[in-house]
Amino acid sequence: MDDRYQYLLLMGACLLVTLPLELALRARVYRRPWRLLRALLPVVVLFVAWDVLGIARGHWTYSERYTTGVVLPLGVPLEELVFFLVVPVCGLLTYEAVGTVLGWARRERRDDA
Repeated sequence: MDDRYQYLLLMGACLLVTLPLELALRARVYRRPWRLLRALLPVVVLFVAWDVLGIARGHWTYSERYTTGVVLPLGVPLEELVFFLVVPVCGLLTYEAVGTVLGWARRERRDDA
């Protein structure tokens, strides 16, 4: 396999692994796109700005071996933007799914009482 796509494949796998949380546990993250956008926007803006500053100052670089070579404006690799979108989405899916399961458990305890 071409190493250049490993990072993107990993991000895709993260989304795939957490997709059942939306479907089976009704996390309702994808079903509320405006709420998702409002949650993602500050994270993406802050961390992309952080990356741009780090790249411009020479604090870090990205391996050409593990990135596709697609570079967004201001020198940010595509994979980095994808990371800033995927990881928070997976975190939100997990958080909402845990809340759903805990809600079910609370209702069961109440019904048993």
